[in-house]
Amino acid sequence: MVGIVTYGAYIPKWRIGRDLLRKGMKGEKAVAGPDEDSVTMAVAAALDCLNGVERVSVDGLFFASTTAPYKEKQIATIIAAAADLRRDILTADFANSLRAGTNALRAAADAVKAGSAKKVMVVASDSRLGGPSSELELEVGDGAAAVLIGQDNVAVEIEDSYSVANELIDVWRADDDKFIRAWEDRFAQTVGLLKVVPEAVGGLLKKAGHSPGDFSKLVTYAPNSRRAAELGRKLSFDPKSQIQDSIFDTVGNTGTAYPFMLLVSALEEASAGDRILLASYGNGSDAFSLQATEALGKIKGNRRGVSAHIESKRPVPDYITYLKWREILDTNPQHARPTPIASATNLWREHKGIIPFHGQKCKECGQVEWPPQRICSKCQTKDQFEEVRLSEKRAKLFTHSKDVITSQVDLPLIYSVVNFEGGGRMITTVTDKEVQEIHNGMDLEPTFRKLFHSEGHTNYFWKTMPIRLK
Repeated sequence: MVGIVTYGAYIPKWRIGRDLLRKGMKGEKAVAGPDEDSVTMAVAAALDCLNGVERVSVDGLFFASTTAPYKEKQIATIIAAAADLRRDILTADFANSLRAGTNALRAAADAVKAGSAKKVMVVASDSRLGGPSSELELEVGDGAAAVLIGQDNVAVEIEDSYSVANELIDVWRADDDKFIRAWEDRFAQTVGLLKVVPEAVGGLLKKAGHSPGDFSKLVTYAPNSRRAAELGRKLSFDPKSQIQDSIFDTVGNTGTAYPFMLLVSALEEASAGDRILLASYGNGSDAFSLQATEALGKIKGNRRGVSAHIESKRPVPDYITYLKWREILDTNPQHARPTPIASATNLWREHKGIIPFHGQKCKECGQVEWPPQRICSKCQTKDQFEEVRLSEKRAKLFTHSKDVITSQVDLPLIYSVVNFEGGGRMITTVTDKEVQEIHNGMDLEPTFRKLFHSEGHTNYFWKTMPIRLK
């Protein structure tokens, strides 16, 4: 049996009401913070998925997105390093299509079936931009989801799959485009989504010998709630009982991650024996027949998932702030200090302390320190250390200061000294904060974020944030 062993998700805490984008519109969408992107969200979803999993057991990581920060550099390696996975694993990026996530899912399942890997994680994440005042700006939201595919302790069996490839120019973004482009909506939906997804789902039902009535839930990509309901009716699924509740009005259309986030949401409610039909869309469609097993109940409650993230939120102050966070408005004041340039050599040399976030514990006296060094500051023992993963440790704010003239968008910048549980101290910054709530002694947790972007390179590092979910 091959299927989903565990799952995870991430939704930024920030929301913007659609009425701020266009008067009279209802609902809200999730917005990545100024130091978040598809990579940082993917890391958060991967860590949620890995809760309770031995990381050495993971043999591969596939990353799917249409908004990768690099055009020539693998992103899966960044995520694998931040998640502290083994070096001898298979990593791959799937891109350029909204169904890249389900492409990666099928590849992962095939790898496990073939025996070339025992466990492969698939992470889908997107942070797409619709042009100001456009319909797409109202629709797109930010988020990520991850599933771990294996053949032992399977919580959701992948029973069968069926794929359709379809060449159509409906939604696209050229190499030098900042914003998504779309053709006329009626053409794109009637010739694209509402034709291609039923073709894939029909092929799956025929191949697997199922009918719509055999499924508890339909989980499918759609650009908005109206199209999702229309698609469900066209597929002969009961809109009141069989279609998974949309997250469009609370999170938005999260692109590549959207069907995975809906799937995680469905699994949070599913019981053993429930069958789920998963379908994606993007120059074709991938359809999967999934069935929950008894093992699903054992992993519920051990991860943050979708529902908890939806409830944990704060509003973006205003539309101008949103535009600054998304780098649509220039945010570099003339008096700000210049952005530093990261040294690739130094990042390589100090890699273990930066991306996997390893500290060290002295074998002689037990002192925990970060960054790793050769001499223990407490007992002066040399080269006698074991590595300690700090990314899963909570911390307390020891002291802090505020910087209001930095070039960062999210002012004031909170510089902090934090003490980790079990030992270890570091200087970093606090993100996702409400300034008036910051106080020495408060509980914090590590979070992987963008530090700065310079010379075409995004410098990632670990910050801390107030405990988001208990």
